[in-house]
Amino acid sequence: MKFFKYLLFSIAILTGMSSCKKDSENLWKVDVKNPVEKVELVDISKEFYDPNVPLESFTQKYPFFQGTVPNEDFADRRKDPEEIKVYNEAISKIDLKKLNIELASLFSHIKNYFPDFTEPTVFIYSSALQGAADPIFYHAKENMLFIDLTGFMGENNPNYKGMEQYFQKSMNPKNILPKVSLILAEYFITPTGDSQKFIDQIVYYGKLMTLQDAFLPQEPKALKMNYTPEQYEWAKANEANVWNFFVENNLVFSDDQRLNERFINPAPFSKFYTEIDNESSPQIGIFSGWQICKKFYQEKPETKLADFLKMSAQEIFNQSNYKPKN
Repeated sequence: MKFFKYLLFSIAILTGMSSCKKDSENLWKVDVKNPVEKVELVDISKEFYDPNVPLESFTQKYPFFQGTVPNEDFADRRKDPEEIKVYNEAISKIDLKKLNIELASLFSHIKNYFPDFTEPTVFIYSSALQGAADPIFYHAKENMLFIDLTGFMGENNPNYKGMEQYFQKSMNPKNILPKVSLILAEYFITPTGDSQKFIDQIVYYGKLMTLQDAFLPQEPKALKMNYTPEQYEWAKANEANVWNFFVENNLVFSDDQRLNERFINPAPFSKFYTEIDNESSPQIGIFSGWQICKKFYQEKPETKLADFLKMSAQEIFNQSNYKPKN
């Protein structure tokens, strides 16, 4: 059986077919009660590069920002013209009013499913590109969320010279919200230590993507995966072919940890070790796990999200009856 036989069709035809299909009922489009009205959004770097703000005052206000940088170097960095230039460009790419509205909506949806969640203070800043490849982190204990704006200056930005192109595809301002959502989603799922099989891994990530659907019901599906529209269309068009490959090669219940590198970890493409690799979408294992979880909710739409997150991968897979067809 030839793998990916349907790639003979043009992408235009596949896109047209996909657009004609009706999406299944979106369980996650809900009316949120008591929505968050406004997010506390703090621009740390605006004060850092402001010569009118005394360094002592700044360090007292943001004691966590200096890290291990010596006082003398820290003072010099405030006057570094290249750092200031990068910050000014990065902040110019962001519509802060729009971002505030989007984050408020995100936090509202999270609170809808997890009432104990308290919206964090959001700090935006410039790392002078040092943290651009990993621009979001969340300190749950202190309830602080950090967004490095230099991670969202736009694909092919001259400042990203030398960075892998596949990383740059998700370094646009529109990627901020889904990346924030994903970081927060990780907080609600605790992977079990004995989850070594491939099915355990992909369903774990499928749970994360299900939270993406719940937290961002209006967000384009491609952005939730850090995909381009073309990568998402490829994944949808080849969903059954990919799953058949996993089944026919006995990968679904395999404990081969190399499968993570091939189908889960960030990369320019997935690694089937066939002639089609260069055309494939990356992290296709995550996409497959997402589809398993979607199918589960088609079968069990009454399942509460908190209960779903506690279920094992085997339970979810068995109850999903996942058997995609071309």
